[in-house]
Amino acid sequence: MRKTSNPARATLGVAAVLLSVAVGQQPLDIRSQGPPHPVDPDTRTKVVQKLADELESTYVDPDVAKKMAESLRSKLAAKGYDANGTGESLAKQLTEEMQAISRDKHLRVTYADKALPQRIKDRPTPGQTKKMQEMTRRRNAGFVKLERLPGNIGLLVLRGFADPKGGGAETAATAMNFLAGTDALIIDLRRNGGGSGEMVQLLCSYLLSADKPVHINSFYWRKGDRTEEFWTVKDLPGKRYLGRDVYVLTSKATFSAAEEFAYDVKNLKRATLVGETTGGGAHPGGIVPLGDHFAAFIATGRAINPVTKTNWEGTGVKPDVEVDADRALDVARELALTKLRKQEGGVEAKEFLENDLRAEERFEKFYQERKSR
Repeated sequence: MRKTSNPARATLGVAAVLLSVAVGQQPLDIRSQGPPHPVDPDTRTKVVQKLADELESTYVDPDVAKKMAESLRSKLAAKGYDANGTGESLAKQLTEEMQAISRDKHLRVTYADKALPQRIKDRPTPGQTKKMQEMTRRRNAGFVKLERLPGNIGLLVLRGFADPKGGGAETAATAMNFLAGTDALIIDLRRNGGGSGEMVQLLCSYLLSADKPVHINSFYWRKGDRTEEFWTVKDLPGKRYLGRDVYVLTSKATFSAAEEFAYDVKNLKRATLVGETTGGGAHPGGIVPLGDHFAAFIATGRAINPVTKTNWEGTGVKPDVEVDADRALDVARELALTKLRKQEGGVEAKEFLENDLRAEERFEKFYQERKSR
C-alpha cells in the first residue's frame, strides 16, 4: 500500500562505480578502465557548469544546492579546476567538494571512458529491461545465502535489494518460505550497499502482520513539493515471519536502502540491530548526464520516518547492540539462543533446543568416523 507513486523511489543505492537510475531502468556501469583519460579545458568548463545548474534546480535541499552551485561557479571562475588534466581526477575533485558541502554520501560525479547512452533519463528499451532481469537472476536478487543454524535459527545473507518487479519478489518469497519454520531469524546486511526501496517495502511487510496496514517510511520529493508514503503490502506470495525475534546485522559498509530497512524495523521495534553504525545515506535520486563521459548521482528526495520524523542521513543507523561487524553474527546468535532458552515451551521444547545445538557436533563426529573406515 502506498499513497502515491514515484519512479525515483528505487534509487536509494549507489556504489562507487555503479549508479542506478529510476525504477524500472537499467543501472549504468559507469567506470573508467585503463590509464587516466585526458580532458580538455572546454569539457571541464561545461561539466562544472552543468553540475552547478543541475544541483541548483533539482537537489533536494535548495539552500544546500545553492551553496554547492555557488562554490562550483566561483572555483571555476578562479581556474580552480585547471589542474585536473584527466576525467578521473576532475570527477574525484567534484565529488569530494560537493560531499564536503552537502555531507551527502550519495552525491557523486563519475567519469566513463566509453560514451554514455544518450537516453539515460528515459524509460528502458525492452532489450535493456530483459538484460536487467537477467542480471537480477544471475545475482539471485541479492539473496546470497539461506541457512538453518543449530538451535533452529534462520540466517539470510542479503547483498543487495533488487527490484521486486524484476524477479526479486519470487526470490524473496522462496527465501521466506525456507525460513518459515525457524524460531528466530538473523538478516545479514553487513555487506549490503542498497538498491531498490520497493524491496525494502516488501521485506518489511514479511515481518509485519497483514491485519492492519503499517506505515513503514515516507519520502519527500523536491519536484512537486510532495511527500510519498510507503505502507506494508497486504498480499504476499510467501509466508510472513511473525511472532519470533529478528536480528539485523550491520556494518560501516551497510548503506542506503539497506540502512532504510534497518532503520525501519528498528523504529517499528520489529528487530534488534547488532553490529556497527551504518554509512549514513538517506537521500534517493537519479543519474544526471553532465556530458558524453560524465554523469552525477543527484539526490532529489529525502526519507522521513513516521516514528522519528527524520532519517539517518549523515549519521547512520545506530545498532541496539554495538559490536565489531566481524563478531556481529556470533553475538546475534547468542542473543537469539539466550532468548529461546528463556521462552516458555515446556521440557520438550528445551530438550529439542539443546539436542539441536549438539547435533552438528554429532553429525561431524559420525562423518569423520565413517570417512576413516
